[in-house]
Amino acid sequence: MTTGKFCYEYPRPAVTADVVVLAGARRENLKILLIKRRYPPFKDMWALPGGFVDKDEDLEVAAHRELEEETGLKGVNLRQIGAFGKPFRDPRHHTITVAYLASLEHPAAVQGDDDAQDASWFPIDGLPPLAFDHETIIGDGLRMWENQ
Repeated sequence: MTTGKFCYEYPRPAVTADVVVLAGARRENLKILLIKRRYPPFKDMWALPGGFVDKDEDLEVAAHRELEEETGLKGVNLRQIGAFGKPFRDPRHHTITVAYLASLEHPAAVQGDDDAQDASWFPIDGLPPLAFDHETIIGDGLRMWENQ
């Protein structure tokens, strides 16, 4: 664990962890868990559960923490989908997210909390407009789910 101050000559990107939670056994009845954002940017838009990784926090621990804080869902198995870091994917600053996939048999009870004003399950083929580049992340997560 590092405890010293960090002084860098150049700005660095921030890191987040996002989770694609899918529920169902077949593509035709598959659901995805989304949260409605409470704060800007993209206030009132739907997004994947997720958020900033804390200093000295493991990426997967951050993904579990954010998922529980925003939806109440905990104890799920996560598999890493990949990293997404195109500049300007977050209008605040350069942010890199590491995305994870969780697969459930059935949608679980969820409730929006913390940064999420709501949490809800949506049919995978009936998504609302999404924040950030979450449509791309969901596409990669869905391909991983189909190949498991």
